[in-house]
Amino acid sequence: MDTSFLFVDKVATAGRRCLVRLDLNVPLANGRVSDDTRIRRILPGLESLRQAGARIIILTHLGRPKGRVLPEFSVAPVAAHMAGLLGCPMPVESDLLGDDARDAVAALADGDVMMMENLRFHPGEEANDAEFAAALARLGDIYVGDAFSCTHRAHASVEALPRMMAVATAGRALGAELSALDAALASPTRPVAAIVGGAKVSTKLQVLENLIAKVDRLILGGGMANTFLMAAGQNVGASLVEADMVDTARAISDKATAHGCHIDLPVDFLVATELARDVPYRIALPGEVAPDEMILDAGPQSVAAAVADLAVCRTIVWNGPMGAFEFPPFDSATNALARAVAETTKAGDTMSVAGGGDTLAALANAGVSDQFSYVSTAGGAFLEWLEGRELPGVEALRREA
Repeated sequence: MDTSFLFVDKVATAGRRCLVRLDLNVPLANGRVSDDTRIRRILPGLESLRQAGARIIILTHLGRPKGRVLPEFSVAPVAAHMAGLLGCPMPVESDLLGDDARDAVAALADGDVMMMENLRFHPGEEANDAEFAAALARLGDIYVGDAFSCTHRAHASVEALPRMMAVATAGRALGAELSALDAALASPTRPVAAIVGGAKVSTKLQVLENLIAKVDRLILGGGMANTFLMAAGQNVGASLVEADMVDTARAISDKATAHGCHIDLPVDFLVATELARDVPYRIALPGEVAPDEMILDAGPQSVAAAVADLAVCRTIVWNGPMGAFEFPPFDSATNALARAVAETTKAGDTMSVAGGGDTLAALANAGVSDQFSYVSTAGGAFLEWLEGRELPGVEALRREA
């Protein structure tokens, strides 16, 4: 475990007021939580704090009310859902800054849990306002950061608040995330491969530039692979491509070679004249893509080569699908690679880390969401970590040497 962080499991929390920053920005439908994946991931940490006798004050945001009190963004449905999962009451306090908040916190007994109303009802949250953070700090003794998916945002409850607290800790879920990310790129077992897909090079330019200096093999898929194919002089027909990024793709390829990173591009393709489920398609080789055809997935030769390359890698990082996985059969490459990574992970041969919204959906489609070493539910924070950026909410928890 990284010793530059103080982890909450190492702190005496009995009878202490713990401000627990979670990301409970979960989807709601008809006033109820419709997907509690993110909630269930942090429940073990909350239950551990309850059993230790902590007095828990949950801090979170929900949606984008932009500093206004909007009933449709109340956290009440989330608290009700969590109360059912934990089997304990979870009242919601709407007055974060006044006497009602202090009275509600003072009434907590050991093991009790309460939730503060949506932090983003206050303009000070997104403005990283020091006074707003100080008001929150007065409510607690210990800060527990357990919202990796928010750590890329310098908001008051994520960045300013932990710096004000005498004791600022990383929660159990955040600790697991930090450990997984450290093992994946900071101190990995080699060889290291990164699988990066998605529509555009432009949205993942910094990701690619960071990874080519850290991994041994970079497997590219999706629309961004088409841009690299064009940069290599191949005809991609009517495929999604960023013609203005061709020179950039060539520069990345040159830098990769200089770093000793091998870039894998598809060597055959599934092509069709329209993007829809179960449309007629064919397998094409380089030079065989017709002007009206789109490359929508990597072909079987490409999949076989990538699976063979991944089999010898000891660390694998994944972000983005290999093709238009939402439209079978153009999910075949993503499914095959995902299952291959899951198999080598299960065998104990590989450390595998995946993250990003499309990635989670793609792994779920392949049926392997629970078969990687770690799957991050974070979107923007995971992407910024891949870019090599410092995350404000992580740095605020880092202890000085």
